[in-house]
Amino acid sequence: MLMRNLFAVVLMGLLLTAQPSRAALNVLACEPEWAALVAEVAGDRAKVTSATTARQDPHHIEARPSLIARTRNADLVVCSGADLEVGWLPLLLRESGNPRVQAGQPGHFEATRHLRLLEKPARVDRSMGDVHAAGNPHVHLDPRNLLLVSEALARRLAELDPAGAADYAARRAAFASRMQTAIARWEKEAASLRGLPVVVQHRSWTYLADWLGLRVVADLEPKPGVEPSAAHLARLLETLKAQPARGILRAAYLSPRAGDWLAEKAGVPALTLPYSVGDSPASADLFGLFDSLVAQLKAGLQ
Repeated sequence: MLMRNLFAVVLMGLLLTAQPSRAALNVLACEPEWAALVAEVAGDRAKVTSATTARQDPHHIEARPSLIARTRNADLVVCSGADLEVGWLPLLLRESGNPRVQAGQPGHFEATRHLRLLEKPARVDRSMGDVHAAGNPHVHLDPRNLLLVSEALARRLAELDPAGAADYAARRAAFASRMQTAIARWEKEAASLRGLPVVVQHRSWTYLADWLGLRVVADLEPKPGVEPSAAHLARLLETLKAQPARGILRAAYLSPRAGDWLAEKAGVPALTLPYSVGDSPASADLFGLFDSLVAQLKAGLQ
């Protein structure tokens, strides 16, 4: 009897150790850049999914039942904030009925709350288009911002999962070291881009331009989120004749028609750049994203 009980105990121990470890946290990121950052900091302590892809406009997402279900099961929601997701995230939160991830709760994390935002308007009204009152929310395209957000994110993960605090701190430190080394390399590689004039189709590229020293001389959109009219494009063409640009920058989720027309008439390239992680196999993680951005900017603008 004693031997049989001992065998049962040993067998149960083997079965338990053979089972795969279960992630401590279920994380829903609003955008793939934040899913990638959570994966860097949390490792296998979190199961991470993204509500959107790099080929979707993060301003305009359908709050599908499947997304509501994922929000309902989340321990943590990680988003850009600054009203980038105002058209769809409040509905997800409300319909999910999940008290853990509501605004103001520990399970609700907004990256922009930990950064100084650019392009904060002095006033906001409907006539100005899709203007964000808190400032430009496309903060992930300056990798220096990722360092700051990762620090705050590691603290939040540790708050939700105290047993993993040491793991989160160690992984964040390793990520920061790799990112700092990469930033120095990217800045050296992109030094020749500093001061080059560019046109942007949307203010997605504000932080990228600020980081690399690109000079934005015109916007394809007459107002944020508003498609350019023929008259606006004609005025832009005249502007570029007087003040030439080296290229037009756009994300893949935007229509190429207006940019292609202006590029042909002005004799400048239109560059469709990777906006987020997963836009192409080359931008499969945060480091690949900036590798691709720097390489494409150098090839297209010089």
